Formats: sequence, C-alpha cells, structure tokens
Amino acid sequence: MEMKTMLWATLTANGNYAQSGPDNPPKQEALEDFAAQARAAGNFIVGRRTFEGMLASGGGGAFGELDIVVVSSGNPDLPGVKVAASPKEALRYLRERGHRAALLSGGAELHNAFLGQGLVDELVFVIAPTLEGKGLRLLTDTDKYKHQEARLLDFKALGNGVLRLRYGIPGSEQA
Repeated sequence: MEMKTMLWATLTANGNYAQSGPDNPPKQEALEDFAAQARAAGNFIVGRRTFEGMLASGGGGAFGELDIVVVSSGNPDLPGVKVAASPKEALRYLRERGHRAALLSGGAELHNAFLGQGLVDELVFVIAPTLEGKGLRLLTDTDKYKHQEARLLDFKALGNGVLRLRYGIPGSEQA
C-alpha cells in the first residue's frame, strides 16, 4: 500500500524553526493546524525529546486516539506509543497499521534524518510572523551542499499573519 509522508514544521519568517517558551508561546493557529493534520493522518511521528516536551507541556493527552510513533535510538519506556529505532521502522509500522499518510512532526534532527534518506513526499510549513536571531534549520544533507527541488502544492492564510505552505518533493523514495 502506498503511503504519503508529510513533514510538518513551524518556521519563522526568516526560515528558522520557531522556538517557543514562556515568553514566546507557540502560535495558536500553528497548534490548531498541527492537530488538524494529525487527526487527518490518524498518526504522527516525533523524536523522543520533542515528545517528552509535549508531555511536559500537557499536550500529549489530546492525541490519545492517534497512533503516535516516537523515533529513538535508545529504548525509552513510553507507555501508549510505539517506539521505533529508525525512520524506516516508523514508516513500516504505520503502513502495517493501514495508514495511507504519515505526519512527521519533529524535531529538527528527526526531520533531517527523514529528508536525508529521501523519505519525505510533502513539506508542510506553518510560517509564524516572527524573526529569530538563532535557531535550527532544515537540512537535506549535513555533510555537503545538496540542492532539492520542491513544488508548491497550495498555501493558506490561517489567521493573525500565520501562513501554511505545502510543497511536494519530486522523486522521493516514498513516491
């Protein structure tokens, strides 16, 4: 069965991953878009640190009906989720569960691992109207320069200056 893999991230207007904290909470429009995308896919894949951050902020319980896959090289005890050792294992698990789409939600290290292996079919970027001086970035190859074309599929204003851009990646291994 074919399965589409979508990478979802909130970025700042200058292209960094949007960092959040007590003085800079995540944009509500971004949170609502992620929840809608996750419900539509029926799942999401996340790194261990990002998942632990979600739990600490009280966000994990809102997704109890979804298949959640945590990618971790260790073997953490995380009740209620599937722990996968690699991106390919995470995708294999969701495919076996009958999903037709996989939502990859973060963080940066996990995004870059999926991109580096050619496992992403679509990029869904929610752009927050902020600028940040330092932050993490998406990289398709951390060792050398690599050029990757992307095709704009659609865009939508989510409100309060927040935009969602959706790109397709031609020639991904998942296609």
